[in-house]
Amino acid sequence: MAKDNIVKNSIVIALFTIFLVLIFSIISIVNKTDRSLFKSSSSDTKNKGKIKIGFSLGTLKEERWIKDRDILMAKARERGADIIVQNANNDDQDQLKQVRYLLEQNIDILIIVPNDLNKAADAVALAKRYGIPVISYDRLVMDSNVDLYITFDNVKVGELMAKRITDSMTTGNILIVNGAKTDNNTKMIKQGYDKFLNPLAEEGKVKIIAEEWAADWLKEYAFKVVDDTLQGKTRIDAVIAGNDSLAEGVIEALSEYRMAGKVAVTGQDADLTACQRIVEGTQLLTIYKPIEKLADAAVEMSIRLVKKEPLNVQDYISDGTYEVKYYVLTPIAVDKENIDETIIRDGFHLKDEVYRK
Repeated sequence: MAKDNIVKNSIVIALFTIFLVLIFSIISIVNKTDRSLFKSSSSDTKNKGKIKIGFSLGTLKEERWIKDRDILMAKARERGADIIVQNANNDDQDQLKQVRYLLEQNIDILIIVPNDLNKAADAVALAKRYGIPVISYDRLVMDSNVDLYITFDNVKVGELMAKRITDSMTTGNILIVNGAKTDNNTKMIKQGYDKFLNPLAEEGKVKIIAEEWAADWLKEYAFKVVDDTLQGKTRIDAVIAGNDSLAEGVIEALSEYRMAGKVAVTGQDADLTACQRIVEGTQLLTIYKPIEKLADAAVEMSIRLVKKEPLNVQDYISDGTYEVKYYVLTPIAVDKENIDETIIRDGFHLKDEVYRK
C-alpha cells in the first residue's frame, strides 16, 4: 500500500513538473513573439515614413475638380506623401463605400469633397471611428466636426459676382442660377450676393426675376431656366450663374435668341471655356480660385494633422453643430481687363489656349 502511494506521488510530481515546464515554455515563446512583433511594428512604422492620404471627391464632372485632383496629387508627391483618389460621381452611397475602402487601405488622413453637405457626415463619422483625422476640402460637411475646413471665401465669391453685375448696369432684371442645394457653398455665395442685391431690389433699382438651384450643378438645367424665361417674354439683363459650367448653359440658351454678349453673365472657377468666353465677350466675369494654393495648403495641413503638429489656424466656422477650424483663401474676380495678369500670368491656362491662337 505504501509502495502504491509512493508511485502515485511520483507520477503526480512528474506531471506537475511537466506542466510547469510547458507553462514556462509557452510564456517564453509569447514574450519572444511579442518582442518580435513590437520590433517588426516599430520597424514598419519607421521604414514606412510616407504619410498616406485618402482623397474622396464627390464628382469630377466639372473641369475644376479635375484640376484639384491633379494638383493635389502632385503637391502630395512633392511632399513625399502617398495619395489614393476616389471619385463618387455624384453618388452619396458610393462616396461612403469609397471612404470605407480608403480606410481599409490604412490611410493616415482623409480629405473629402462631399457630394452632399449632410449625407457625407456618415463618411466623416466612419473615419473618426478609425481614428483618422478629416479635412473638408472646399465644401463643408455639415454637423460632422471635421478637423479642418479649407476653402476659398465663398461669401466673397457672391459679393464679387454681384458687385461686377451691378457695376455693369444701373437698373434691370437679374436672373440667378445657383448650384446644388446639397452644396453648402451655394448658401454662402447667396449670402454674398444678397448683401449687394437686396438693398438695390428694395429701392427698385434691380429686379430679381428668379432664383433657381441646379441639382448636381447641371448646365442643362441652367439652359432650361433661361430658355423658359425668354419664351415667357421676360427680359433678362444679367445672370449670376453659380459656376462656369452653369454659365455655359446660360450662354448657350442666350445664343439661341442671339443674345449672347448682350446679357451680362458671371460664373466661377475660371474654366478654360469660360476664359475663352470672357475674351470673346459672351461672359462678363469668372471668379478665379488659385487651386495650387488650396491644394498646397491642404497637403501641408494634412501632414501637420497626422504628425499632431499645431495648425496655427485662428478662424472658426459653424458646421451647424460644431465650430470647426476654418482655413480660408481669397478668390479673385477676373474679367477681360485683368485676365492676362491673373489667370494667364499664374499659368492656370496658357495664353494661346485662352485666346485660341
